[in-house]
Amino acid sequence: MTSRIKHSAAAAPTPPATRGKLAEQVYAQLKAEIHDFKLVPGDRFSEIELGTRLGVSRTPVREALFRLRNEGFLDVESKTGWFVRPIDFARLEQLYDLRVILELASVAKLCARSEDAPQLDALRAAWLMPAAERLTDAHAVGALDEAFHASLVSATGNAEVARVHQDVTERIRIVRRLDFTRADRIEATYLEHGKILRAVLQRKADQAQMLLRAHIEQSKAEVRKITLHTLHEARMQMAR
Repeated sequence: MTSRIKHSAAAAPTPPATRGKLAEQVYAQLKAEIHDFKLVPGDRFSEIELGTRLGVSRTPVREALFRLRNEGFLDVESKTGWFVRPIDFARLEQLYDLRVILELASVAKLCARSEDAPQLDALRAAWLMPAAERLTDAHAVGALDEAFHASLVSATGNAEVARVHQDVTERIRIVRRLDFTRADRIEATYLEHGKILRAVLQRKADQAQMLLRAHIEQSKAEVRKITLHTLHEARMQMAR
């Protein structure tokens, strides 16, 4: 399922710098597996199993696992080992609410400008295109969707707001990408993003904010429908 991570021979001690690099690689790989539904809530594994699968020693594996636990993705029990934590939907709704606040404020700021921010040119190319040229791959559309919303925020030039927005994006990614396992949601995203972008380019702040709020609220409504069965189905679909 996953490529092996290269590491030093087991016979020689692993230098701290190398161990830290391996821990970072394990962390990034496991986080990607959670976001891509290769690991879903309820999946269990041991440190030894994980080290064998990834081809690394136990120390960098533990460092990566505890980092993911601190971020709320994993947990550990003394008798059963590590597991992917259930999705906290109440917390996700709060994060979506924070996302609304950040993006609405950003859109208002963009519409108040006399000139378009450079980031909007890339958004035009990605979203204002003929239907026949639109992407259909779930991974690609998910990444493009994140870039759309991140660009609206970063285009304001406020690095601190962009940093907070990026943190929110990281925390909701696991459920947000489920939207793009369905063709109808991909089509809806293109249509809605196009309308939001046109309103911003036309400096219609009230309309842009109304469309943006409705777009995010719809995404949040889709999140409420998610079940463990849906996550398992998504894992199977993304593996095809």
